[in-house]
Amino acid sequence: MSELASEAVHTAGSVAAHDVGTAGTVPVAFMFPGLGDHHLDMGRDLYHDFPVFREIVDDCAELLRPELGLDLRRIVFPGPAARREDTAAPELDLRRMLGRDGGPRGANESRLDQTRLAQPALFVIEYALARLWESWGARPSIMIGYSLGEYVAAALAGVLSLSDSLLLVARRAALIDTLPRGAMLAVLLPEEQVLPLLGADLSLSAVNGPEFCVVAGPVADIEALERVLAEQRVICRRVQATHAFHSSMMEPIADRVTELVRPLALNPPRIPFVSNVTGQPITAEQATDPGYWARHLVSPVRFADGLRGLAPTTLLLEVGPGQTLSSMATAIRGRADTVVASMRHPLEPGSDSAVARTALNRLWLAGAQVHWTDLPSGEPDNGPAGAHTFTATEQELHDIWARLLHTEALPPEVSFFELGGNSLLATRLTLRVKRAFGVELSLSQVYRTSTIVRMAAAIDTLRAGGRLEAAAASSHTGSSQATFRLPNGMLVAHQNEAETRHFYEDIFAHRTYAKNGISIPDGATVLDVGGNIGLFTLFAHHEAKDVRLYTFEPAPPLFELLRRNVAEHGVNATLFNIGVSDTETEANFTFYPRSSGMSSFHPDEAEERHNLRTIIANQQQAGAEIGALAGSEELLDVRFEAIEFTARLRPLSAVIREQGIDRIDLIKIDVQKSECQVVAGIADEDWPKIRQLVLEAHDAHGAVGRLVELLEGRGFSVTVEQDELYVGTDIHNIYAVRGES
Repeated sequence: MSELASEAVHTAGSVAAHDVGTAGTVPVAFMFPGLGDHHLDMGRDLYHDFPVFREIVDDCAELLRPELGLDLRRIVFPGPAARREDTAAPELDLRRMLGRDGGPRGANESRLDQTRLAQPALFVIEYALARLWESWGARPSIMIGYSLGEYVAAALAGVLSLSDSLLLVARRAALIDTLPRGAMLAVLLPEEQVLPLLGADLSLSAVNGPEFCVVAGPVADIEALERVLAEQRVICRRVQATHAFHSSMMEPIADRVTELVRPLALNPPRIPFVSNVTGQPITAEQATDPGYWARHLVSPVRFADGLRGLAPTTLLLEVGPGQTLSSMATAIRGRADTVVASMRHPLEPGSDSAVARTALNRLWLAGAQVHWTDLPSGEPDNGPAGAHTFTATEQELHDIWARLLHTEALPPEVSFFELGGNSLLATRLTLRVKRAFGVELSLSQVYRTSTIVRMAAAIDTLRAGGRLEAAAASSHTGSSQATFRLPNGMLVAHQNEAETRHFYEDIFAHRTYAKNGISIPDGATVLDVGGNIGLFTLFAHHEAKDVRLYTFEPAPPLFELLRRNVAEHGVNATLFNIGVSDTETEANFTFYPRSSGMSSFHPDEAEERHNLRTIIANQQQAGAEIGALAGSEELLDVRFEAIEFTARLRPLSAVIREQGIDRIDLIKIDVQKSECQVVAGIADEDWPKIRQLVLEAHDAHGAVGRLVELLEGRGFSVTVEQDELYVGTDIHNIYAVRGES
């Protein structure tokens, strides 16, 4: 988002359909994002595939060359012209999205992030894309831009000529680059609760939703506010930004911006667009006042107000990279069926051309004025459906799709995902299919049978007792037969892909259990308490030579996957299908097949739902593709469908004694609110054997403090850390390393 990094999440929804006879009558609003979703190669495929887009980018680059002293195309499209559809999907890294991975950024990426280049580059891509949409017949009835995006709207509305717009954007960006660095913080509070927190030096920078604001100011003041909000358990996130945009820190250049605008020819807008300053349609007096553009620089972006002022029947088309504005619009409207993104998220695979073609389809289905006579190969082909006669299963499935996608225009051979579905809606689809037909489709099967005709045939096969070819997984009541190749090349048996990817990122990519002094030496003995499918066990096996492992997992479905993974990779491990506690007993274990990491001997569904909602909100703040429906009660119901097992519990010291273990280099504990009992089950005589512990701890009733005190009393140096994705929950990581004797 404009000069504010993306802090909302993409939701790809279906578009509300209208009678084909009314095609061309539904108004469309163009939405122009700002900095935050810009990225290298944004629009490269559009530049390759569509002459209109390419010619405008070329013209703009030549007009900017004297001002910038370089060819902007070499900044946006560095390196060889790789085709997006031929490249693998980038790995989703939430910490990198938060700007906290600590890793180096590529030279090209860092150069594009310079304000003096990023702002002109983004303007050019959005302006060229808008002209491409106009060439396809989509003409906006109104426009709304986010910060820099308002300059694109002004150029299209004729307030400024294209050449003057480019000059102004480039020189304004250069002025911003002369200012001191600042910081920005996204805060999940309503405006009236944010304002009293600001003090003298902080500014309200943006209001993006009813409980979503952005604050900007000096770095030290932002850090202080961050600490206050953390103490109050308010979810907040630092925004990746070079400066404190739309704040009082912009005031030193405000008059100079006015002087930049003063000699330019300003005209009343020919197309209405919304003012960020007021949240209302801009007036002719405002648009032609040079001082307005200075006020725009220092005033908060009132994007939420602007969106609320648009007619609810107006289709919202995001014209620019990423899908942040689509996400915010979905959240504000409470529905996704009138919101369309026309470029991919920077972390999504595929090409921008394919996304644009899909968006064109969706606008046509919704009744917008579009045409595609000049499209190259791959043009939309899902016009009015032919005379297909639905079977009973197809008709019932059609009705389920219609309720999910909010449209009756569902050609029987067009993919659920081309019509606006996404992985989250697909999860809801599997639940509704199960309720309606009594059979369960896995997500991978939904992707493979993604049209009404193919999915109905699959349902009929399953109802008749048949099997689908290449079934990815069996019922969740038993162990999964699915396998997944991790980004490091290892093939593992697993329960579900989303959770396995999350575990991989935590364990392998970010080394959550091997930081803050924790290490695994050659020949180490490691105890993995809470092994799940065995990813940490595999990590320890590959981290050093000749590692000896003892791994504990009470859930039978997970234990079977753990057993297969250990055997497949030749791990020297002894496995225990038991839970660990402070006494010998049996207990009920609640297993969540779709959220296995939350399975527990101490289930508290209200707390677990709170934690999951909070984690989802944190992921949304990070810009992850989670979707506005991710925290819905229906999806939470799916995530928390449970299976009960009776499991044996044993103290850890009983196993240490039986196995003759005389030295323990590391104990890793991740047992969902049983960590205190696990630690209590270590006998006094075994503590001197232990060199390191790392455990996930739930801070119920001061548990973290008590564990820290106990570990320090046992001679360990202790570090406590809360992952940024868990802020707002009681989940912390404790790292304990024995001091040298």
